[in-house]
Amino acid sequence: MIGVVYLANILVAGWISWTCLFFPEKAVQTVFTNHLVYSEAIRLVGALWGGIFVLSCIGLFLPYRMSLILLFQLIYKGAWLMFVAVPAMLQAHPYPKSMAIFFFVWVLVLLFVIPWKHIFGAL
Repeated sequence: MIGVVYLANILVAGWISWTCLFFPEKAVQTVFTNHLVYSEAIRLVGALWGGIFVLSCIGLFLPYRMSLILLFQLIYKGAWLMFVAVPAMLQAHPYPKSMAIFFFVWVLVLLFVIPWKHIFGAL
């Protein structure tokens, strides 16, 4: 199952990274569903997701060693949901709803896929 998560990361993070880095105006429309004004910060997001893409490629071959990238995703996606999406939703402010749904589903998946014993057993 962990390999499927890395493969999904490769597909999704690769596409988002490529779009944000090389076609940021298109990323505003597709990735952020027009809920974000263009800025160079979009390229920073692209670089971050590019890192997730590369580490997920390695994760296909070394799944347990690269599992910290999954923990990182759980933390930042969960934080974004708690501190950005939920307050925006409660206050009826605009936010990228499709991204929030994806992040919510991904956080749930990661909770069950992350090899917790491996991560915390190594400490």
